[in-house]
Amino acid sequence: MKVLAVDFLRSAASADDFPRDGLPQLAVVGRSNVGKSTLINALVKRIVARTSAAPGKTRHVNLFRVTLAAGAGLDRFFLADLPGYGYARGGRAAQLEFEALTRDYFACPAAERDAPRGIPLGPTAVIQLVDARHPGLDTDLGAHAWLMAQDRPVAVVATKIDKLTRAERVRAKQIWNNSLNTPVLPVSAASGEGLEDLWTLIVKLLRPEAA
Repeated sequence: MKVLAVDFLRSAASADDFPRDGLPQLAVVGRSNVGKSTLINALVKRIVARTSAAPGKTRHVNLFRVTLAAGAGLDRFFLADLPGYGYARGGRAAQLEFEALTRDYFACPAAERDAPRGIPLGPTAVIQLVDARHPGLDTDLGAHAWLMAQDRPVAVVATKIDKLTRAERVRAKQIWNNSLNTPVLPVSAASGEGLEDLWTLIVKLLRPEAA
C-alpha cells in the first residue's frame, strides 16, 4: 500500500475535538504496552505516532488524516490512536479519565449527528491490537467484549509475532482465535510481516464494497 501523506489533525481531549467531515475513521486500540505507536509508524512508513519505553503515556485520542495512492480502494481516512487500556501513568483516576474519553469517542447518538448530512461521530471500524506473546489476557478479552457491543466492525491484530518461534506462533494464534471467537491477524512492525494483509483488512473494514 502506498501512503501519500499522513497529517496530524489534533489530540482530541473531548467530544468537541472529534472529526465531523464525513471521512471514514479507523480506531486503533490496545493495551498500553502492545506496541500500538510502533505499528502505526510501520504501517504508514513514517514516524507520526510517539513511542515510549514507559506505557500508559497517551492521554488523548491522537487523530491523523491518511491519504492513499489511487487504486487503493480508499482515498482518505482518519486514523484514531486511542489511549491504551489496562494501565495509565497517573493511576486509577487517569485510567477512568481515559476510559471516559474512549466512551465519548464511540458514542454516536442521533442528536449529535452532523446535520443536515447525518454524518455519525466516532469510528467506522476498529482494530484491536493484542500481544501475540500473551494470549487470552483478561484485559484484552474484556475490551473485546466491550468493543463488540459498540455495533461497529472489529478486527483483531496480534502484534510482535516476530518474537515467537514457529511453534509458539501456531499455539498463540489458536488460543487467540478460540478465546475471542474471531480470526486474528498476526503482524510484526519490526519485520514488516503481515502489514500488507493489514492494509487489505483496513480497506475492507472502511470500504466493504472495495474488498
